[in-house]
Amino acid sequence: MASGNDSSVTEFVLLGLTQQPELQLPLFFLFLGIYVMAVVGNLGLIVLIVLNPHLHTPMYYFLFNLSFVDLCYSCVIIPRMLISFVKANIIPYAECMTQLFFFCFFIIDECYILTSMAYDRYVAICKPLLYKVAMSPQICLVLTVWVYAMGFLGAVAHTMCMLRLTFCDDNINHYMCDIPPVLQLSCTSTYVNELVAFILLGINTAVPSVTLFVSYSRILCSILHIRSSHARSKAFSTCSSHIITVCLFFGSASLAYFKPFPAESLVQGKVFSIFYTIVGPLMNPLIYSLRNKDVHVALSKMFKKKIMFL
Repeated sequence: MASGNDSSVTEFVLLGLTQQPELQLPLFFLFLGIYVMAVVGNLGLIVLIVLNPHLHTPMYYFLFNLSFVDLCYSCVIIPRMLISFVKANIIPYAECMTQLFFFCFFIIDECYILTSMAYDRYVAICKPLLYKVAMSPQICLVLTVWVYAMGFLGAVAHTMCMLRLTFCDDNINHYMCDIPPVLQLSCTSTYVNELVAFILLGINTAVPSVTLFVSYSRILCSILHIRSSHARSKAFSTCSSHIITVCLFFGSASLAYFKPFPAESLVQGKVFSIFYTIVGPLMNPLIYSLRNKDVHVALSKMFKKKIMFL
């Protein structure tokens, strides 16, 4: 680090989840287990969807993308987190900015994938006769491009704003290079960064929230007008997994980010970040596999083929 007020760091230290020595090893094995299960679960769901033609529908197309995004940002975040439990987690400046970019990219992607899945459920339940037209391969492709474009633009904006700052401290009070804890280390004005973060957070929250609210309001109205209790139960069942995922992701992310950036709020953000960065990627494959008959059928067929082959 250079001397004086204009000094800038060339590497950071990720302080991790806790500084208590007696918790380091148990937490290491806990999160290592979570990481392995998240990777296996999401990778397994991706392979299952690819190998089973009857799962090649819009619903599972978006589920494929959700699993892909969950797998990617688990690999971006958790390995670095595990290092902090066993030794000083020193991360070079360039690697920190790279992690920040991909974290923003995948987390914004998840917002819009969940939004696209809500639209898919709305069309399936409220406009079933138009489903093949409204959710054609071309429409699904457009939605996918929109999802990843929003993630890319948001990640570029956040990262470019961060690159303009000069940092005077190198201890990041977090297990990853997230925006609020990194901003705390700046010795230059963060006004532009906070303004950009506020605008992008507003857009990336308002658009999905309004779409989710409108979609599920219409879905609820349609379900309540269904006379058959069996059909009503089936309609609720097709939405329940997605609702659980949405509540877990948006609920924990809101608690982590909808607050000011002072240092005392960073601990709260760090705790709630665990739910959407680590618990979410672990739970999503379980939620969609345990509550999904199509996935059960696909799994049973795959195991039968493997047994016959053996």
